[in-house]
Amino acid sequence: MPSSPGLQPGEQYSSVTGLIYVFNLIVGTGCLTLPAAFAATGWALSTGGIVLLAVVSYMTATWVVESMACANAINHCRRMKQLKKRGQVADELVSRTLENAEADQRSTDTSEDHDDHDEELPLITDGVIERTVGEYYAIQEQIEMGQMAKLFYSTVWVKVFYIVLCVYLYGDLAIYEAAVAKSIRDIICDYVPENCTKELLDSDPCFTDPSRSHMSRMEMYRICTFSFVGVMGPFVFFNLTKTKYMQILTTITRWLAMGTMITWAIVLLAEGKNQGHPPAADITKLPQLFGVCVYSFMCHHSLPALITPISEKKSILKLLGADYLLILLFYLLLAFTGIFAFAHLNDLYTLNFQPDRCKDVDTPMAIYCLQVFLLLFPVFTLSTNFPIIAITLRNNLKGLFLRETRRYSFFTSRCLFPLLAIIPPTIVGLVTSNVEFLVGITGAYAGSIIQYVVPATLVHYARKMTLEHIGMGVKNPFSSPLQHYMWLIAICLWAGVCQIFVTLYLVGKDSY
Repeated sequence: MPSSPGLQPGEQYSSVTGLIYVFNLIVGTGCLTLPAAFAATGWALSTGGIVLLAVVSYMTATWVVESMACANAINHCRRMKQLKKRGQVADELVSRTLENAEADQRSTDTSEDHDDHDEELPLITDGVIERTVGEYYAIQEQIEMGQMAKLFYSTVWVKVFYIVLCVYLYGDLAIYEAAVAKSIRDIICDYVPENCTKELLDSDPCFTDPSRSHMSRMEMYRICTFSFVGVMGPFVFFNLTKTKYMQILTTITRWLAMGTMITWAIVLLAEGKNQGHPPAADITKLPQLFGVCVYSFMCHHSLPALITPISEKKSILKLLGADYLLILLFYLLLAFTGIFAFAHLNDLYTLNFQPDRCKDVDTPMAIYCLQVFLLLFPVFTLSTNFPIIAITLRNNLKGLFLRETRRYSFFTSRCLFPLLAIIPPTIVGLVTSNVEFLVGITGAYAGSIIQYVVPATLVHYARKMTLEHIGMGVKNPFSSPLQHYMWLIAICLWAGVCQIFVTLYLVGKDSY
């Protein structure tokens, strides 16, 4: 479609490739905290909870896709009106030319020019209209959620959207810092308590050597946090994009680590070394599971960038549903093998595979290398994502506070917002090393708004606007199966009840 911006064929990929990207986006850090949440909440209650949250997440994902199609349709409609106006202006210019030509006795030449113009302009305009009337809702232009918010929301709600998105990205960065620093800390520290059954605490020494025993594990964790931010932080001051080869390397590393952890747990179960005996249900820990599961199914804010380049989108909603089902089964496999294989589960699942320094048995080199690799897995994957997330946060903060029409100083435009993106999550990372807590808070509050409330409100206003601009004559092929407005109300109420539930849990958790 020549009149509207779109992706070139070389920038597109198949539906299978696109869904692999969606799979890789969803299966990230959140799944590493699932086993601990499953063990605390109980295997039966956790299964029902994660299935319900997966279904709700898919429902809202279909609303994001429908909103993307509506945004494309409105942009197409506006472009067509502009083309019509241009055609009218061109016809007026042709008429004036004809009148001047007749006055100058050049009617013959002018008639030929008029024929040329008359033949060219209407055909271009009509041709564009014919090609786009049936394709108003074609998802050809990548419209991010922030752009959709500006298109469908009022000015106040656009600001609210950006604030929620920034809070979520802040939580993301804090989780990344805590997970990386905790993994590096557990590789460096070699202290082993006299009673090997005792769980290591942050207040325990980091080193066995008496000359260095004054340093606690928490102090080493903070040193690792500072070191990580010192290495990765400078990238936030520049523009950085994730390359194709970095994506491939990260994907291979992720699947090698995930496959190793699942296989390892299955081997332990097959050998009869299962030490886990989780309860069937513990209702008091359900909010903890909710926050982790919401975070584990988060992909909505990145769907426009992943779905738009797909070349064939005819069955995208069905394929997206199959993707969600596959991810759900993968999560259940990872969690169930973990909760029955290990008596105690760390908040970061990879820490369960670290070398056991309590045993005097020499560990085979191959096993030891796998253990070190799993410990470093969050370091490999999250380090590549940290600058991308931080730059995204930096740009959103600029969009929230700066005006495009105003010029700002070098410090404000180039230094202030990178610092605002890095410093707050670093402070949070220094205060707590509890990754599961950070994931739960981020998922339960900002994550639930982005995953539930934003899609519901976006699709509501998108449907109203397309009805006003386009009418009911053109059908949206990407319409969600959930069209009744009661679904939108139910999801918003669900998000509100869950946030109240989580708040009450956090306030009174010490009494449980």
